[in-house]
Amino acid sequence: MAKARSKAAYMISAVAEQYQIHPQTLRLYEREGLLAPSRSEGNTRLYTDEDLERLEVILKLTRDLGVNLAGVEIILNMREKMAAMQRQIETFVVTLNQELASRAARPSGDAQHSLIPVIQMAPVSSRQIEIASRTREQKSPRGKERKSER
Repeated sequence: MAKARSKAAYMISAVAEQYQIHPQTLRLYEREGLLAPSRSEGNTRLYTDEDLERLEVILKLTRDLGVNLAGVEIILNMREKMAAMQRQIETFVVTLNQELASRAARPSGDAQHSLIPVIQMAPVSSRQIEIASRTREQKSPRGKERKSER
């Protein structure tokens, strides 16, 4: 749909020709708030690469998918909100990773900053749990009754 673009701003006539639409259509998109091109000192509309990317989305939605302009506005707003949420999630993940890394770098005996004393325990195997439960059964009165029933 679009040709290769440079880092320049494009006038309305060039954009209209490039995308095979009427300049009035671009003005309509601006009136509806779908596009917001910058203006030159002479008040000429100047479309940036970001504006052209947004125009491509608008044209895809209207031409290919048959979405009306109200629907396009809703979709574009949702895309912007989703992008903002994605940036927030990425920031949160970076912060979380930094916090986890800083906590991992601290010595484990950092009990002086804890509200509740932390006791480090050695890992317990399932075999040790089984032996402990058998020992408990043998010591309790019920354990003896069960053994006698067997």
